[in-house]
Amino acid sequence: MDKRFRQSAGLMLCLGSALGTLAMVLHPVGGSMQHIINIQPIIVFSHSLAIFCLPIMGFGAWGLSVLLQTPSRIALLPFFVFCAGLIAAMLAGTINGLVFPYYVERYFNADVSKDIVNASLNYGRYLNAALDYIFIAACAFAVGGWSVMILVTRRLPQWLGYYGGGIIAVGMVGVVTGFNFISVSGFTIFVLGLVSWLVLAGVLMWRSQNTKNR
Repeated sequence: MDKRFRQSAGLMLCLGSALGTLAMVLHPVGGSMQHIINIQPIIVFSHSLAIFCLPIMGFGAWGLSVLLQTPSRIALLPFFVFCAGLIAAMLAGTINGLVFPYYVERYFNADVSKDIVNASLNYGRYLNAALDYIFIAACAFAVGGWSVMILVTRRLPQWLGYYGGGIIAVGMVGVVTGFNFISVSGFTIFVLGLVSWLVLAGVLMWRSQNTKNR
């Protein structure tokens, strides 16, 4: 693997993860419709930033999959699943951050039945929740797959593979115990766990001097 590609991919993993973390920090907590209208600029900016970081993370994930590639090309499977999750996250961010606030502003005081408005908003929330679950499941599968490939190929330190396995194990415990991963706090916890693994992977890709098995 070309050193410049490896390092640029590692840098993009770190940059995309940092921008995603910033978007989560700026992400406002929901409230009344009037509150949503008042904080509309923050909602739009935070979700736009989140959408912007997705292709950056995708490029980094591509480089990571190339680094961990074997003759079977199985390392591309986590990459494609991860990209599916990024697409789901893009759709969720578009609905929740670019459509939802303008929809509320347009119809909050309009001469439209509040029941119709609330029904439309609830539909958007259910759609957004489904997309969040797709994103979470795709990322968990990808991190788990990459972690296994790290243990098999030894092209990155093995402790990163074990760390990824630990994150997936904790996530499975959360699923069994009914933890709400799509609440603001639950989603933040998941994203921070994902970000920590991706940042570590990016840093190790940047610093790695030898991409051969070791």
